[in-house]
Amino acid sequence: MKPLTITSRLEVYESIDEIPKDVQDLMQEATEVRENAYAPYSSFKVGAAILLENGEIVVGSNQENASYPSGLCAERTAVYSAGAKYPNSRILKIAITAKSLRHKVISPVPPCGACRQALVEYEVKQEEPIELYFMGETGKVVKAESIKDLLPLVFDNSCL
Repeated sequence: MKPLTITSRLEVYESIDEIPKDVQDLMQEATEVRENAYAPYSSFKVGAAILLENGEIVVGSNQENASYPSGLCAERTAVYSAGAKYPNSRILKIAITAKSLRHKVISPVPPCGACRQALVEYEVKQEEPIELYFMGETGKVVKAESIKDLLPLVFDNSCL
């Protein structure tokens, strides 16, 4: 037996005021689109904003459905839209924010497993890391230099 050690490096900022101005602006886009979330079942709203290399910002919010699991998370809504509208533009940064209608979310909320898998597909495709920033409604912001920091054992086309 040979042990396998996996490490990830994340940066934690105490507030949105500590992150770069361009990321603050991207997080503001995510916050605004978060309000468009359709979340009548979970009361949990998520917004995502993606900065592309061409300067475009593509946004998405979670969209639920009474027929679970037919809904879609904010991150996948945004990344699939970016892939459809701008298939040849690299993704540089993603900002994600979440809030609950039941309580204040002050802890950073990372993407779910399905979203991590969808996001890493684009990172592998473009052969360059995607910076990811995530937060709750307020409070700390976490930065990952790569989606692979959140999904270190990647399932990609090399596995097929």
